[in-house]
Amino acid sequence: MRIIATKDYAELSRATASLIAAQVVSKPDSVLGLATGSSPIGAYQKLIEWYKAGALDFSACSSLNLDEYVGLTKDNDQSYAYFMRTNLFDHINIKPENLNIPDGMNPDAAGECARYDAVIEKFGGADLQLLGIGRNGHIGFNEPGAAFVRGTNCVHLTQSTIDANKRFFAREEDVPRKAYTMGIGGIMLARKVVLIASGADKAEAVAKSFFGPITPEVPASILQLHRDFVLVADEAALANIPG
Repeated sequence: MRIIATKDYAELSRATASLIAAQVVSKPDSVLGLATGSSPIGAYQKLIEWYKAGALDFSACSSLNLDEYVGLTKDNDQSYAYFMRTNLFDHINIKPENLNIPDGMNPDAAGECARYDAVIEKFGGADLQLLGIGRNGHIGFNEPGAAFVRGTNCVHLTQSTIDANKRFFAREEDVPRKAYTMGIGGIMLARKVVLIASGADKAEAVAKSFFGPITPEVPASILQLHRDFVLVADEAALANIPG
């Protein structure tokens, strides 16, 4: 594990974007595993800025997105497909046919999970997988449990995850209760994993995940075993790690 300690969210975003940009420059046909939520937005803004300046070319890249809410159309402004379009894809030259996101409108959970696992396996995993981390240590929507789930799965979201996401919806009742998510096996298949953590509310999760025991009760802890794992975190998120 390598730790990139940053002063604040702005510095964290630049450092994260630099890692992704280096991947794209070194391998123009990179498969980028991408995350949603508030944490990666600053990094995406930097990538857009550098693309518009002519420093980056995404035309040969493919994406593998982590997850999608079940029951939201791709045009719903709270879907992760919509999030990725508005925060990144619409502003760079990545080709629409190279975008891969779970289909939240597929009612056949087993079929959709098998389909997405086949996509991941076709690529042999992402070249670089970007992750955030939940307050309970979840990655993607892989919630704490009795065992690590290997494949893409349909998850019933925990109340803590619903509480964390309800700020994006008009009412808590509007937050979907289920999501399709890339499994731990798909995440670990990536050749490089970059996890970003910002703010004091992530400090406990960071300490438990990367300085505690490896356990499915803290899903992100499995990343301690990854061969090329980079934690990018600001001072507040690193406040609880051992000195």
